[in-house]
Amino acid sequence: MSIWEVDFFRRPLKDPQGQFLWELLICDTSRSFQFSSLCSQRSANSAWLLFQFQQAASMTQALPERVQVFRPQSLSLIEAACKTLDIPVEPTRRTAALKQWLRERASQYPQMEGYTGELYTPTKLDQPPPLPLPENLWGEQWQFAALSATDLEAGLIERPIPILEVPKFLLPSQLQLPKTTKIPGVLINGGRQSMQLATWLQQQDPVGLQLIAGVPNGLILEAGLVDRWVVATFEDPEVTAAGAAFERRKQLSQGLHFLLVQPDDSGITHSGLWLLGAAD
Repeated sequence: MSIWEVDFFRRPLKDPQGQFLWELLICDTSRSFQFSSLCSQRSANSAWLLFQFQQAASMTQALPERVQVFRPQSLSLIEAACKTLDIPVEPTRRTAALKQWLRERASQYPQMEGYTGELYTPTKLDQPPPLPLPENLWGEQWQFAALSATDLEAGLIERPIPILEVPKFLLPSQLQLPKTTKIPGVLINGGRQSMQLATWLQQQDPVGLQLIAGVPNGLILEAGLVDRWVVATFEDPEVTAAGAAFERRKQLSQGLHFLLVQPDDSGITHSGLWLLGAAD
């Protein structure tokens, strides 16, 4: 499947009239194809984007089958242009090739005419404060856990799980992790709410879990483009130690971890499983 990763947003550049410049960057997942174009802020609209997409497509002799966008501020404009071309748009944080290019471009702007000198972080997005999970969905209990890479990939993932989100690039074998590597995760026993919780989580598009130290400590789910949800808060020393081990294991597993929702701790039935990792 041909995929374009696309960003369209204001850069730390101005034209001779003092208007901020917006830049369109398009690349495929391997960056074997790249296209860029600048326009003034007054011209930054879906019509301009549509023309640029057509120009980019003329270089490859084809439109992409899907466009991926990580920046919320540019999503609606890109969707409007892609609607005319009948190209589906996927909001996702996982645009590694594009983000690498953006970081490279950021180092080039200071040498360009019209550089403003303003503070510019190319892939940083403003995030809202984390929200608690809906009370009507919360399960009975939760815990930190870990499975060997083999038990995860050749065991758990092979089970009949109704909601299963396991991107190929996040499989331990694809990351070339040793089979004995402990992959950290979080288990939620949802009880009667298990399937409802799993369905709701799938709709949020889980990206990763992060432990935030504090009083109390917080387990935060990163989801969607910028959303954050408080999975749990805790102060218990044993849970805190388990959380620290969870973060250490993430460092050893190249960021790979998992979230498993199940009705109970019998290990017989499961409602949802997500392989998670770093978004960048």
